[in-house]
Amino acid sequence: MEYVLAAMMGYLLGSVPFALLVARRYGVDLYRTGDGNPGAWNALEQLGARRAWPAFAGDAAKGLTAGLTGLALGGWWVAWAGVAGAMVGHALPVFARFRGGKSVMCLVGGAFALSPLASLACLVACVAVTAVRGFAWGARVGVFAFPLAQLVTDPITHVAGTGALMCLIGALFLLRRSPGPASDAPGARSTT
Repeated sequence: MEYVLAAMMGYLLGSVPFALLVARRYGVDLYRTGDGNPGAWNALEQLGARRAWPAFAGDAAKGLTAGLTGLALGGWWVAWAGVAGAMVGHALPVFARFRGGKSVMCLVGGAFALSPLASLACLVACVAVTAVRGFAWGARVGVFAFPLAQLVTDPITHVAGTGALMCLIGALFLLRRSPGPASDAPGARSTT
């Protein structure tokens, strides 16, 4: 029962479209700009870091809150169910007509509940690579290094659970390939 409760609560948290709300505040419709993805990364590309940081924080907070709620309800696998629910809610949000993002920041936030030490190590790696190569590379290193860091800090079953969550993100990237930037949309920025 606690698994279902954690997943349902996670889904509802994940359904809150922070990036859409942040972008709308600045008159930008993320569905019609950039790659059309209503997530934090598109908000960053359309609004810049100073305006988009609340989208990143909000999307991460959804995963973290769902994970911490799951831990309080019943342990690591219940937390995993909460994070999975938040990721599904972000991808298929009930509050945004089931048109959501790819759930990367939900996983990042949830990772801090599921494996704080591995997450901290990945945050340090992200900051270090960002300083040398930029945020796009730092973010990728931080996310993709997470299961490797978990191998040092967590049981292998937890690493497998993280792998399943990352497979969800991979499937979303495959299913939601964008044909290109929506350059004809109002408010779109050129990427050249």
